[in-house]
Amino acid sequence: MRYSPESLVAFVEAAALGSFSAAARKLNKSQSTISIAIANFEADVGCQLFDRGGRHPVLNDAGRQVLARVDAILAASERLDALAMRLSAQVEPLLSVVMTDIYSLVFFGDVAARFAERFPDTELRCGPSEDADVIDLIQTGQVHLGILAAQEQYPPDVVAQRLAVKAQFAVYVGAAHRLAQVAQVTPAHLAAERQLFIRTYVRSAEPSSSQAWSAPDYLTLMEFAGRGFGWAVLPRAMVERFGEGLVELDVRGYPRSVEIDVAWSRKAPLGVAGQWLLGQVLGS
Repeated sequence: MRYSPESLVAFVEAAALGSFSAAARKLNKSQSTISIAIANFEADVGCQLFDRGGRHPVLNDAGRQVLARVDAILAASERLDALAMRLSAQVEPLLSVVMTDIYSLVFFGDVAARFAERFPDTELRCGPSEDADVIDLIQTGQVHLGILAAQEQYPPDVVAQRLAVKAQFAVYVGAAHRLAQVAQVTPAHLAAERQLFIRTYVRSAEPSSSQAWSAPDYLTLMEFAGRGFGWAVLPRAMVERFGEGLVELDVRGYPRSVEIDVAWSRKAPLGVAGQWLLGQVLGS
């Protein structure tokens, strides 16, 4: 292959971040190094891939076509790295996983038991996390795998795959809350009451009501709702198991399905145990 891996990565990062300087910061390179790598890549391809007339470079039509092929090349390279890891039997001593509360009910059990039997010398470290926090932990190298509610977009250094399972969400309040007596709850009803919502440490969506409380996990939200502090959008499976005293509201658009992804770092290929666990999660 005449295209250098460095130039491919520089191109993908610059396209994703919309800036050569931002790509340089992300890759811990100088801006001139990134610019030269992309210029060399354009020379190899035989045409310009960015429009450089504005303040920031923007992918042109050729660049968008090339980007799809480069993504496929990098994905194939990752698969080759994973195969090489398995062939050399480099089993990692530690595998760290974080997961959303909407999936953890499904995860623990048979998969963990099979992991313990297959990899008795690998420490499995699990913890809860949601949304942007999961991505941040992957990017900073603190965890190997993250299971989270599907995001609209992922950073270029994070790979994600959709799981077969979905989570069902509905709107809940405590049995003593006044909304529990309303037959058909409207957005106006919700706006007049305190909203309880997920706020990750990295970022989160803005609440729909002016008086809102937040928490980093669904179990805390469920506790708040049960005590009558407000209404919350919660996973139905979790409420069915732990949410005694909660009432599901009749709200237009609910219950709704949320897809779940498993994600990992493009920069740090999963080891043997990580690859095995990924396969188990995707097959669940």
